[in-house]
Amino acid sequence: MQIRNIAIIAHVDHGKTTLVDALLKQSDNFKLKSDEVNNLIMDSNELEKERGITIFSKNAAIKHGDFKINIVDTPGHADFGGEVERIMRMVDGVLLLVDAKEGPMPQTKFVLRKAIQAGHKIILVINKIDKTDARPQWALNQTFDLFIELGANDEQINFPIIYASAVAGKAGLDTDLAKMKNIEPLFGKIIEYLPEPKIEENKPLQFLTVNLAYDNYKGKIAVGRIYSGVLKKGMMVSHINREGIIKKLQLTSVMGFNGLNRIDVDEAFAGDIVAVAGISDISIGETISDKDNPEALPTIAIDEPTIKMTFGVNTSPFTGREGEYSTSRNLKERLEHELETDVALKVTPTESADRWVVAGRGELHLAILIEKMRREGYEVEVSKPQVIFKEVEGKLKEPMELVSIEVPEKFSGTVIEMMGKRLGQMKDMKVDREEAYMDFVIPTRGLIGIRNEFLMSTKGLGIMNSIFLGYEEYKGEFSSISHGSLIASESGLSNSYGLINAQSRGQLFIGPGIDVYKGMVVGQNAKAEDLMVNICKTKELTNFRTKNFGVQEQLEVPLQMTLENALDYIGEDELVEATPKNIRIRKSILKEGDRKKIKRQDKK
Repeated sequence: MQIRNIAIIAHVDHGKTTLVDALLKQSDNFKLKSDEVNNLIMDSNELEKERGITIFSKNAAIKHGDFKINIVDTPGHADFGGEVERIMRMVDGVLLLVDAKEGPMPQTKFVLRKAIQAGHKIILVINKIDKTDARPQWALNQTFDLFIELGANDEQINFPIIYASAVAGKAGLDTDLAKMKNIEPLFGKIIEYLPEPKIEENKPLQFLTVNLAYDNYKGKIAVGRIYSGVLKKGMMVSHINREGIIKKLQLTSVMGFNGLNRIDVDEAFAGDIVAVAGISDISIGETISDKDNPEALPTIAIDEPTIKMTFGVNTSPFTGREGEYSTSRNLKERLEHELETDVALKVTPTESADRWVVAGRGELHLAILIEKMRREGYEVEVSKPQVIFKEVEGKLKEPMELVSIEVPEKFSGTVIEMMGKRLGQMKDMKVDREEAYMDFVIPTRGLIGIRNEFLMSTKGLGIMNSIFLGYEEYKGEFSSISHGSLIASESGLSNSYGLINAQSRGQLFIGPGIDVYKGMVVGQNAKAEDLMVNICKTKELTNFRTKNFGVQEQLEVPLQMTLENALDYIGEDELVEATPKNIRIRKSILKEGDRKKIKRQDKK
């Protein structure tokens, strides 16, 4: 069969996964289980379904007539750029999905830049044309401007345009939804416009590992593309690692894709995307080649991490109560396992045997790792995120971000002031339909802890997205807004009486009936200083009625701290304790006396 290898790229929530579902459902070979009819088939991971974003790239293969179309679903968030860069090496063309109302958004820019740099042909799909406030012509003009801005060549700029309603499973060459019957026009354009894979006829076998999976029976599985030659089950091959070391091994299995499933095949040919098993120590970016005449493909370059945190064994009084894995050996093995599949992650041991510095592409990248670990039964405590500085030719350099903000116009002044305090420089501002669109260039450290403040200042109506720009010369200090915490002075069970006394001091994070320990952060103080509160205190009972007996103060609803909120909130002397059942914030030094002693020493 003739092959087309394509990636689908888009901003978060522009309907990319829904479009993949429509293509799968209308293909020649797809059989859908009854319980999956209304699901987003490609977003199979629990975290992806909850957050509505694609985190892990996935493969599917669909048949359309005499053609096999390999589809790779890509993450839309810049923090998972490690996935995007690898995928661009695996495909020959791209479907760019843009919302008919919103037009191209910041994350579109990030992923599209990667596709243009790879030299791929691009089909533009303007989705959600069935929205009442859709403006497809405006979205098209904005996308065209973006192509020029990103340096697309003449062939890439002359892209074909498909209009679609992915949720209805319909597409067409114009915006008339009534004329659309199915997704067939998109299939036709993929086959007609996107090229078939380039195959090196006279080269030996070359297969580049782009993704990794694990199977309980087959062990580690390498997913990638065959650039030349043929892969056969049971054949002897050369495995060439990143250092250029060659080992001869036997493949135990070769698998192709059919729909969303991997199926065993006897052989696979150049140009196809397949999976192989039998090489236990293979990693991403490494080559499988001919056993007698091995030739390595170029390894995959990955953007460096910009944010780091310290991961450590849970040392709180509640350690081991809520998780299955809480030892340093458990944690070390889990982080090493993550390194096998996540090339954008770096783990460095520290002087302490139960602490590691974990570096990633952004706060979300590391937050997803913590969330995955706690769901798997791990207990871990993590420090405040910090940026990674570099020294180049004696000059200190720091990571910079392009931040795109969309807010109601009345909040624009507040946002400009907030970004200015954090050394953000405005690069562009547009106002359309009482919505302000602003672009800022800001140091990455200026974004740490900003999201809660941003949402509160814009009454929850603001949208913020950021893209890593690169390293620039250090921009100087800025005064970060320090916060004070309400800290539990006693261990025990929180109760309404103690909480009512404490809530007059600030915003509480917990309600009644919660286990707390001394040194645990239970709220934010209204003043910029820490305050000890006894939320386990109970009202003493007497035989006398007081004057205000029967009048009860109202206990306010506590602010529920999610993992991202907690990471945004914590200060330098605080930690987030993540367990399968709870997210807690605590002081890194639990005893008040010890904290005061260290403060006195620091002053000296």
